[in-house]
Amino acid sequence: MSTPLPLSIWARNISPSPTLAVDAKAKALQAAGEDVCSFAAGEPDYDTPEHIKEACIAALKGGKTKYAPTPGIEPLRQAIVARYELEYGLKAAPAQVIVSPGGKFNCYLGVLAVCSPGDEVIIPAPYWVSYPEMVKLAGAAPKFVLCDDSSGFKLTPARLEAAITPKTRLLILNSPSNPTGVVYSRVELEAIVAVALKHNLYILSDEMYEHLIYDGATPTCIATFSPEVAARTITVAGFSKTYAMTGWRIGTTLAPLPIAKAITELQSQMSSNVATFAQYGALAALTEREKTKAAVTTMLTAFDRRRKNLHAALNGIPGVSCLLAQGAFYLFPNISSFGLKDMDFCNRLLESEKVAAVPGSAFGAEGYLRLSYATSDAIIAKGVERLTRFCATLRK
Repeated sequence: MSTPLPLSIWARNISPSPTLAVDAKAKALQAAGEDVCSFAAGEPDYDTPEHIKEACIAALKGGKTKYAPTPGIEPLRQAIVARYELEYGLKAAPAQVIVSPGGKFNCYLGVLAVCSPGDEVIIPAPYWVSYPEMVKLAGAAPKFVLCDDSSGFKLTPARLEAAITPKTRLLILNSPSNPTGVVYSRVELEAIVAVALKHNLYILSDEMYEHLIYDGATPTCIATFSPEVAARTITVAGFSKTYAMTGWRIGTTLAPLPIAKAITELQSQMSSNVATFAQYGALAALTEREKTKAAVTTMLTAFDRRRKNLHAALNGIPGVSCLLAQGAFYLFPNISSFGLKDMDFCNRLLESEKVAAVPGSAFGAEGYLRLSYATSDAIIAKGVERLTRFCATLRK
């Protein structure tokens, strides 16, 4: 019998998504009849708004089932350009826009377009789980800068400066943040970006949660800072979170023309185009603004209420401390006082109380949990009751 050939270094070194793994385990328990309170999913519990679905259905019936241009249908790219100008005053051309099958793929293509083997990419931690794997798949090396709750989970210019080496090529920023829900102010981002510009770095600005913000916070589009910054910034956004379209797999990139061209060429060889008829649904999300705004406002109002209720409940549990997030739909409580590894904490919590949470170590921050409040008020209330009971057993 012959010896099996080894897999590639990419396949051997890739880590599976811990967030998807926890969500899958919770769903498997639910399918087996268990009463699981899941805080694991990174998606809204609302359905896609009807006018978006109807536009997709109409496109299907209208025969929009053939290949589309690799970077997206022209009306959608024009609508994305118009959206950036309306919301941020940012002027761009449709040729700078690439529509890809999900924001995750947009981020990966952005990394591939500017990073080569031997390069370093600075990633503030806690970070979204896929950033390090994308960097490794490009042959580059992730370099983490831990920003814990003592710093409000925020990178500072001084800490960025200290992490930069001659090999540093790219800085990844994510505001509002997954997993912490932190929102950087424009002033904070300007100071960080000034350091990146000084050292001639590219910036990948993941703005996927830009419209899910609270307490009067405002989103910041880094590419608006100056022409010099715009020339080095890859802006990733999309439809998944804001419009409850996670399963549609539609993300967007806005980039300088040379980078946009490179991303388009990469995508042409890797995935061709986003499903053509789905793009017409995305187009309706941007052009039927009043209907879209009403749907998003309903969702955001519920998220805000849940955010405050969950935050108050978590800080009422002895041994747990939690900062109040300003964006996205996550809280990131500190559970280090229990003296238990967060992975063990989550495994035992799911086993004994049927509560699913993602350990902070999955995001590069041991001793925390990521809890999504994109779930019902009833599940949040029941889940907190179970979490409180579980934590009490750890303090005996």
